Amino acid sequence: MASPKFPKIQASFHGELKRRISEYFSQKGKNPTGNYKLYLKAGILLTAFIGIYIHLVFFTPGVLWGVLESITLGCLIAAIGFNVMHDGAHGSFSRYKWVNSFASNVANFLGASQHMWKTKHNVIHHTYTNIHGVDDDIEARPLLRLCDEQDHYKIHKYQHYYFWAAYSLLYLWWVFVTDYKKYFMLKIGSIPLKKMTAQEHFFFWFYKFAHAVIFVVLPIYFAGVIPWLVGFLTMGLVAGFVLSIVFQLAHTVEHTHFPMPNDATGKMEDEWAIHQLKTTANFATRNRVVSWFVGGLNFQVEHHLFPKISHVHYPAISKIIRKACEEYGIQYIEYPRVRYAVASHVSFLRQMGRK
Repeated sequence: MASPKFPKIQASFHGELKRRISEYFSQKGKNPTGNYKLYLKAGILLTAFIGIYIHLVFFTPGVLWGVLESITLGCLIAAIGFNVMHDGAHGSFSRYKWVNSFASNVANFLGASQHMWKTKHNVIHHTYTNIHGVDDDIEARPLLRLCDEQDHYKIHKYQHYYFWAAYSLLYLWWVFVTDYKKYFMLKIGSIPLKKMTAQEHFFFWFYKFAHAVIFVVLPIYFAGVIPWLVGFLTMGLVAGFVLSIVFQLAHTVEHTHFPMPNDATGKMEDEWAIHQLKTTANFATRNRVVSWFVGGLNFQVEHHLFPKISHVHYPAISKIIRKACEEYGIQYIEYPRVRYAVASHVSFLRQMGRK
C-alpha cells in the first residue's frame, strides 16, 4: 500500500494551533522541552530500577519477594519507556541533542531497538495514525482484530475476554521477535526501512547483546535458571500489559476513527491535525498519579499534535487545544477516568469481534 497523502490547506487548523501554542510558550518564557521535574522523575525511575535489579540478581530474595520485585521491575520498564525513552526519542526530553539521545538509548539496554522504534512510532504511527495497512500499531493479527478492514477469525469473537493475555506478550514479542523481523525484512509493515549504516548495524547487535547479558546471562549465573525464568517472565508480561493498555486506550476505543484514503487518489479526507483528533483519545487527564506514571500519554491528543513538546507541558497546552476545537466545532475525545476508557476499549474489542 502506498503512503496516504493528506490535503494541503492554506489556512489549516494545524497552523492555527501552532500559532497559539507558540504564543503560549513565548508569553510564558518557557522552553517546550523537559524541565527539572522531568529530570527528577527520570532519576527516581532509573535509580529504582537499578536498585531493584541489583537486589534481585545479586542478593536473590525469596520466591514471594522476588515475584513482587519482578512485578515492580515490569512497571518500571513501562514507566521508563513512557517518561524517559519516549520523550528522548521525540527530541522533547531536553533542549540538548545528546541528552535526548541518552534518554532514548535507555530503551536499547531494556531490549527495544531505538532505530526500529523511531521509524515505527515517530514516523509511521504519528503520521498515519489508525490507517489500516500502514500504522503498524493496530496490527495485532491473528490474535486481535482492531479495525473493520482487518480479516475476521472465529477467535476474535472472544477477544474482549483474552485481550489482556495478548497484551502481556508485547514486550517479550517486541524484544525477541519483531525487532529482528524488521531488521531482516528491512520494512515495518508495508513501509520500507531507511538503509541502515554500518554504525547502525553495529549498535543494533551491540545493544541486543548487552540486553542478553544484563537480563539473561547475569541473572542465570547468580540466581539460577528457574528463579531467572520466573522473574524474567513475570517482569516481561507485566511490562507488556502496561505498555499495551496505555497505547490502546489512546487509539482503539469506541469514539476514535479508522479513516482510509480514497481508493482512486490515495488522499485522506481530512488535513493531518484533524485526522489526529479523530483517531486519538485522552483519558484521566485530571489524575496526577496516572499522568506522572504514564509520562503524560493520557494526554495523547496533545502528544500527537505536538510530539516535540515534552509531556510536562501537556496539561497547560491541552486547554488551548480544547478551546480551539470548541471554536472550530471539532470533536475532542476524552474519557474522564481510566475505567471509562478501559470499558470503552473492551466494548470496541467486542464490536470488532463480531463478524
